[in-house]
Amino acid sequence: MKNSGFVRKPGKVYATLARTSTLKRTGPIKARRKRPTVAEGSRFIDACRGEECYLRVPGICCSIGWAHPSVVDCHSNQSIHGKGAALKAKHEFTVPGCANCHYWLDFGPAPRETKVQAFDAALERWTITRAAKRGIAA
Repeated sequence: MKNSGFVRKPGKVYATLARTSTLKRTGPIKARRKRPTVAEGSRFIDACRGEECYLRVPGICCSIGWAHPSVVDCHSNQSIHGKGAALKAKHEFTVPGCANCHYWLDFGPAPRETKVQAFDAALERWTITRAAKRGIAA
């Protein structure tokens, strides 16, 4: 028996099932949403360097009232600030926080409402300071 490749028989129904008209573009390519670049987000992150902890969680914070080497930018964990599954919140919703407060905010056993209140209070204080630091009216 001769081994030959698969060949469609002309005139059969299945020979014309695939339409090429569905593969053609019907409209223009839409522009994608502009994502913030590293430079645009770094201005918010750079503002946190050399600052004191703004989260100031009682019994947790190690740097109340003075700058600490472990102070980093803490992103919000609230969906209203752009947080999602495998996504960080927008860089404008960051506050400086020491390592202990940052850990408490992300993994601590406190109720979510307590963490939201602590972050919102810190963001309110930090927004004013950050605007003054950057020379912008809040």
